Amino acid sequence: MSQVLVVRPGATALDEQERMKGSLDIPLSEVGKQQVLLAIDQISKYPIAMIYCGPCESASDTAKMLAEKANCRWKICDWLRNLDHGLWEGKCIEEIKRQQPKVYRQVQEDPSSFHPPEGETLAEALRRVAKQLQKLQRKHAKEVIAVVIPEPLATLVATQLKSSPFDDFWKSECDDGTWEMIDSEKDSLKLMA
Repeated sequence: MSQVLVVRPGATALDEQERMKGSLDIPLSEVGKQQVLLAIDQISKYPIAMIYCGPCESASDTAKMLAEKANCRWKICDWLRNLDHGLWEGKCIEEIKRQQPKVYRQVQEDPSSFHPPEGETLAEALRRVAKQLQKLQRKHAKEVIAVVIPEPLATLVATQLKSSPFDDFWKSECDDGTWEMIDSEKDSLKLMA
């Protein structure tokens, strides 16, 4: 059994405006920095062996701050980059809801159908991360590791580790500065069809 801390970076200016960040590289806002400090205080009780993070600035800054407190190493992994939202990157969620209500509802009812124009599907993102996460779980068996990744990739990873459904894509877009501990079997990740 491995333990994986899924840590969402603190907020960025785009998060505060409820815009879809996707793979855009945005620094933490002041609110985001405070969220990270609060999360680090809560997480500090866990003996983290290693931290892996996405390549965006908000994730790497969050990982660096956490590593300093946990006194452990951290590593940037390109395969942990957030979903590519294509032409939706930088758009307000409300704007998509208003301009493309049918697509908005479709994604709400069936998140696996998410496919922004010129972007990446949830299934494509899961294929990108699943095997790598399995390797990390084997490498760090009986240790606590942290993965610092922005939304919605963080929720996708967490739901797969827990073998639970990805329920609310739009809510996950606005979830930052939070974390969850997941006890997971090394073979729990299953590729979506």
